[in-house]
Amino acid sequence: MRILCLLTLFMLVTCDMCAARKDWKRMQSVVSAIRQTEFPIRHLCVTDYHKKGDALYTDAINTAISMCSNMGGGTVDIPDGTYYSGPITLRSNVNLHLGDHTILKFITDRKAFNTVLTRIEGIDCQNLSPLIYAYNAENIAITGKGILDGQASEDNWFSPAVLDNIKLRDGRIGHEKTLLNEALEHALPIEDRIFAGDEGMRPQFINLYKCRRILIEDVEIVNSPFWLIHPLLSEDVIVRRVRMVSHGRNNDGCNPESCKNVLIEDCFFDTGDDCIAIKSGKEGDGRRWNVPSQNIIIRHCRMRDGHAAVAMGSEITGGCHDVWVEDCVMDSPHLMRIIRIKSNPQRGGEVRNIFVRNIEVGECALAILGIEMNYWRVKEGPYLPYFHHILMENIRSKKSRYVLHVDGLRQAARTAHIKLKDCSFFGVAEPEVNYMSGAANISFIDVQVNGKKFEYKKPIN
Repeated sequence: MRILCLLTLFMLVTCDMCAARKDWKRMQSVVSAIRQTEFPIRHLCVTDYHKKGDALYTDAINTAISMCSNMGGGTVDIPDGTYYSGPITLRSNVNLHLGDHTILKFITDRKAFNTVLTRIEGIDCQNLSPLIYAYNAENIAITGKGILDGQASEDNWFSPAVLDNIKLRDGRIGHEKTLLNEALEHALPIEDRIFAGDEGMRPQFINLYKCRRILIEDVEIVNSPFWLIHPLLSEDVIVRRVRMVSHGRNNDGCNPESCKNVLIEDCFFDTGDDCIAIKSGKEGDGRRWNVPSQNIIIRHCRMRDGHAAVAMGSEITGGCHDVWVEDCVMDSPHLMRIIRIKSNPQRGGEVRNIFVRNIEVGECALAILGIEMNYWRVKEGPYLPYFHHILMENIRSKKSRYVLHVDGLRQAARTAHIKLKDCSFFGVAEPEVNYMSGAANISFIDVQVNGKKFEYKKPIN
């Protein structure tokens, strides 16, 4: 009998190892499937298109991009120096390249911003143009070791008058996103969701909407008005060796939304909100599109400040599946969570097949894995989120309050099949190693907490 039990255990362990290898092997097939950008050997320099006496390079940059695209594509060069510009529109087959000592500063005058189709926090709208925008473009890039500076500060985009003291159309005073959220609540058609001028919300830095074959490489992004990099309904996206340092409100680093085949590698994040947040639309708009984010690979990155190193949600109504995170370093007393999944019963969304391995955590403020199903204190609604099949292995942490913090639904166990394997967590606050509610099928295999083997106890429901 004992031999039979040992044989059964051996077979279970072997099957588990085979399944894990299969999942990570599948990641490699996704990386191989991402289509790469390629550009003709053609160079246009923006200074050749600049009109003498014009303080801005907006027209020069946009003219060079349009001409380059019309010629069949190539590289638009912004040489070493400091330049000021309004919003830029990228077009197919163009690589916008910054010199090693180039600083491109974006002005903050709302009058310079036209309105374009986009999404703000998962809600479809027409808003002030992102600083760099593309719509339905293919084979586009932003490269070079220069700096993109959004110049956002308390004197402009983050001033109280912009954020919390907006005069609404009916005379009320409200938050900048009040009208946006009301448009979602009342299911207004997109043609009635136009936010221009003083009614416009802070724009994203880079928003690439319905684009294919994207490369953002080597640049540094600072002082963003809103999210830094926002690919939306796009495919085949590579973000590589990008440095993101921006601590304003809603300063998420990279937010692929309803995207497929995304590689984020060798990047540095020091942000005011989530370093990476995977999205797929909010509530009614998310259900209308019903496009999940899928095949997202995050590797060899360093995360410092932020609400989470890697988040899924909170606008995750369209769902998210097949996310791989590996070989990253995450370390800061101001980094709240390492992996975070969040939604609520009004937003719903299924998140599944999340694989995390080989992570070094110096410290984080709250939890290695944080799950919130009552996000924004919403506990009731018809669309219950479902988060399941999450594997975390070879995680090494020196300090956190919790290992797991699962704030689930009291009415149902909608968090399930979480496995931690071959992990070591030091500096975990006692006695609360874990906080779990509304969770089922949680397993710990060869997990050490504060130097001792962790003996799992059934979660509180």
